[in-house]
Order: sequence, then C-alpha cells, then structure tokens
Amino acid sequence: MADTFPPDYSRARAAFLGAAEEAGARLRTFALPGHLGPDGGELCVDTAYLGPPSAAKLLVTVSGTHGVEGFCGSALQTGVLLEEGVARAAAGAGTGVLLVHSLNPYGFAHLRRVNEDNVDLNRNFVDHAAPPHNDAYDAVHRTLVPPDAAAFDPGALVTALTALRERLGPQHLQEAVTRGQYRHRDGLFYGGHAPSWSRRVFETVVAEQIAGAAHVGYIDLHTGLGERGAGEPIFRGGRDAGARERAHRWYGDALTASEEGTSSSTPIVGNTATAVADGLGAGGLLTAITLEFGTRPGPEVLLALCADTWLHRHLPPAEAVRSGLKDLVRAAFCPTEDARWREQVFRRAREVFGQALTGLADAKPGDPA
Repeated sequence: MADTFPPDYSRARAAFLGAAEEAGARLRTFALPGHLGPDGGELCVDTAYLGPPSAAKLLVTVSGTHGVEGFCGSALQTGVLLEEGVARAAAGAGTGVLLVHSLNPYGFAHLRRVNEDNVDLNRNFVDHAAPPHNDAYDAVHRTLVPPDAAAFDPGALVTALTALRERLGPQHLQEAVTRGQYRHRDGLFYGGHAPSWSRRVFETVVAEQIAGAAHVGYIDLHTGLGERGAGEPIFRGGRDAGARERAHRWYGDALTASEEGTSSSTPIVGNTATAVADGLGAGGLLTAITLEFGTRPGPEVLLALCADTWLHRHLPPAEAVRSGLKDLVRAAFCPTEDARWREQVFRRAREVFGQALTGLADAKPGDPA
C-alpha cells in the first residue's frame, strides 16, 4: 500500500504517470512553454482518465492548484486513487474518474504556492475586464511585502503582523489577505491581470473531458488551513438549488462553507470550481469541494508566504528554491517528515474519496437533488 510522499515535482510526476499507466488510464499532457524546473526538466499538467467513454457520472480530483500543495495532492492521487485501485474500481462500476495532476507545475517544482507570474491560480478564474478588487488588501500590502526590505527579517515581520492582527482582528486580517486581489502584482493572493496558462489548460480539460457529464463530483486538494492533519471538506458549489444539501448528504456534518462562516477558509473569488460550473452549464450537476488538510497555525503559514514572496522578489528562481527560507514553505504546506500527519492525510482522503463515489453512485438520473 503506497502511503509515501514524493520528494520533488519530477519524482511526483514520474510516480503519477507510472501508476496511471499501470492502472490502464488514458493520459494527456500539457507542457508549460518557456519554463523548466530547477532540475532542467519539463513542467507539465497531466490528466489521467479511467472509465467508460462519456461517463454520465464523473469524479474529478485536482492536485497542485497551489503548486507546493501538490506534494500532498499528488501523493493522494497516486497512492489512493491509482495504486490502491480506488479509481479502477469506480471505473469498473461505470463511474468515470479524471485526475488532473499538478495544475500549477511551476509552483510545485519551485516550492511556490503561486505560478510563474506570481499568480494565485485559485483567484484567477474571474472576469479580468472587471476584476473584483479587494480594497481591504491595499491597506495591508506594505506590511506583507515591505518595499524597502533588502533582507528578510522574520522577527520584524512577526512583530508587524502581530500588530496588524491585533488592530484588525484575526478574521478581518485573514479576509483582507486571502480573498484575492488584482492590483498588486508583487503581492500575496494576486489573481492576475489575465487568464493564466494553467487556467487556459484547465478550461480545455473542462471542455474536452468534463463538460459532457451529467453529474460531476469535484475535489480540489489543498493544504495549509485548519486543524493539523484534518481534512476539511469546504463547499465550493454547484449552482443548482440542491447543491448545498446534496454535498451535506455526501460529506456529512464535517462539510463547511466559507460564506456561512463555518470554514477555516474565508470567502474567496475566482477558484477552479468556477470553470467546472461554467463548463457544465445549466444541464449538468456539480457537487464541488475543496479538501483542505491543516498543517501549521495561520500566523506561521502567513509568515511562510511572506518569506517566499520576499525570496522571489530578490533572487532568481534557481537560487530561491535552494534557500533555507523554503523550509518555512515546506513546513506550512507539505510537512511530510511528520509520519502521523501523513497517516492522517491518507486515512481521511480514503474516506472522502469514498464518500464522493458513493454519492455519485447513489444519485439517480434526472434527480436534481
């Protein structure tokens, strides 16, 4: 039984492709133009599909939307869905399973949450002609990204962030920082000024491999928020009236919703589930969640993001990825040295994947709820 995590992007991709081929999956690859990994290797989004052609019911899982968070997502796709045979069993029962591996390969390879243009992909799925500006972020940007910081001073930054948290309150600070912002290209949670390469790839995947399904169960795999090791299912949609209740039936009382104030995540805009909902249109049902695995306390995660932003403002990518500051990033998003965390993550993922597949199997054709 595979329960290990890959040490880097290249080996994560190799393990995924090998397991997908062994499982008999149909593979497709999209190579990122103009960029290579720190080892000189190609950076790609790969998809693997198991199941009947044009399956009416489809489970879709996505890893690496936030780059470095792909260590966890890739391990779960490879280990649970492919090597443990969960996807093959579902396909044998008539449900299609689509695995989208490393949606942000640049961030995965360079230990970044953002892409090659400092864009947070999970804030990029908006109308860039009229982006949803986040005025609250403007007031905190200079604290998060000091313009005159020639060296990274964690002590000074912790002091500044603590003062900001005390002044605004933890909830308001999290909302200001994480909602998504579209004015500061060097800032945190920047949603970009145009559709990113990864967004265009994902929209192609939706149009060509997802849009024909009658019902999609969607799971975007993430790390960094919530109780350490816990896998929180956060409701991300479905636009039909029964979507919220349907998701509750699938995932039980553990299901949270950012908009209801029950989640470790505050409301965000422009996430990947938007593209699935748009692609399915009014005729298809979507039951979408983010599966979020907690790692470190929120202030430590924010410090890691600030450190990473400073690194990539001041050093070339090949130097930045070797910096000791990347240890903060790994601790915040892929604490794979912790055996208990690994065990919790795998156990919870098996449970949630099973809930999604059971929910899809139980759904009756034409039943909107």
